[in-house]
Amino acid sequence: MPAVKREGLRMTHVVVVGAGQAGCALVARLRADGFQGQVTLIGAEPHPPYQRPPLSKDYLLGELERERLYLRPEAFYAEHEIDLRLGSEVAAIDTGRQVVILETGAEVPYDELVLTTGSSPRRLPAAIGGDLQGVLTMRDIRDADALAPSLVEGKRVLVVGGGYIGLEAAAVCAKRGLKVTLIEMAPRILQRVAAPETSDYFRRLHLEQGVDIREGVGLERLIGEDGRVVAAKLSTGEELPFDLVLVGVGIVPNTKLAESAGIEVENGIRTDELGRTSAPNVWAAGDCASLPHGEGRIRLESVGNAIDQAETVARNIMGAEAPYVPQPWFWSDQYDTKLQIAGLNTGYDRVFVRQIGEALSHWYYRGERLVAVDAMNDSRAYMIGKRLIEAGKSPKPEVVTDPATDLKALLKA
Repeated sequence: MPAVKREGLRMTHVVVVGAGQAGCALVARLRADGFQGQVTLIGAEPHPPYQRPPLSKDYLLGELERERLYLRPEAFYAEHEIDLRLGSEVAAIDTGRQVVILETGAEVPYDELVLTTGSSPRRLPAAIGGDLQGVLTMRDIRDADALAPSLVEGKRVLVVGGGYIGLEAAAVCAKRGLKVTLIEMAPRILQRVAAPETSDYFRRLHLEQGVDIREGVGLERLIGEDGRVVAAKLSTGEELPFDLVLVGVGIVPNTKLAESAGIEVENGIRTDELGRTSAPNVWAAGDCASLPHGEGRIRLESVGNAIDQAETVARNIMGAEAPYVPQPWFWSDQYDTKLQIAGLNTGYDRVFVRQIGEALSHWYYRGERLVAVDAMNDSRAYMIGKRLIEAGKSPKPEVVTDPATDLKALLKA
């Protein structure tokens, strides 16, 4: 969608706080659409914007060099006159004076401000040993670099959390020859995000790789010696020795800056359909942003949403007035399985299974409406399911599950 040029944009200074996937996508889109004003991208980390999904996979396994994580070559920012300020912590935002205040005390004035502050991993409370050495999360380069030396064959690792983050961490550890135990407090892994059929698939996959999965089991506390974790006491009463603990119990949006500035927060920084927050000339996009969806609100934690929402905000800064309509998609790599997810399964009441050889897909319906697809090593089912959902088409389940059905033909029906 071409941007609608606003008068006076040539002198406008757009400041973006948060140099992740959304921040990078936003500044790149501004320049690609011909924005000629000043652009400043502020990031707390010392690295240029980089991909996060490979951190817990190829990068952690030593199969991907750090520079290949970068979303754009470092020279891109200077070439496009983007003032990239790395290692810069933002202390506060003064929406009245329209300035961003850095930890150093320096002030960066803005005409338009975009918050792409992302999210942070939930951590275990210090009261149960969450601050012991050897207790790690997986969210950024620092986390991956801290974890990599500990991935030694034969070591015992406890993974806390049976969502996609925890399962991906378990897969990497198992591939490196560690002895992996994964605990999930809910009755089944992936309970919050997937149907029992998908949980069953990934449970079998991990069990085949030697992972000890314990569902309906919580962590009572971690036990340390000389400040380092050595064991864990589970809710079953068992006390098991471990050399390492990986915590994958979800993420929380980074909203502290917004809250301190008096910007409305509701499961993330509250935005309207255009990406505007409650403060004048302040926008938000990515993991940190909560947006209207149906009769309620939603916050999407995915690369696709970060890019699409940020690019929409960039166009709206330039006057497009284009509502953001999310088209959710996600993926997860575990061992040799690539899971691709299209749509949102919220409120589904039926799941139908399609399998042809090793290609497997689960089709979620709410009433007669197709709402989501989980595809395991079946990119064709994913792509067609995604297009069907986006087009509002819902083929009959018996047609979808029939191996003789040419899925592509459903797009023309």
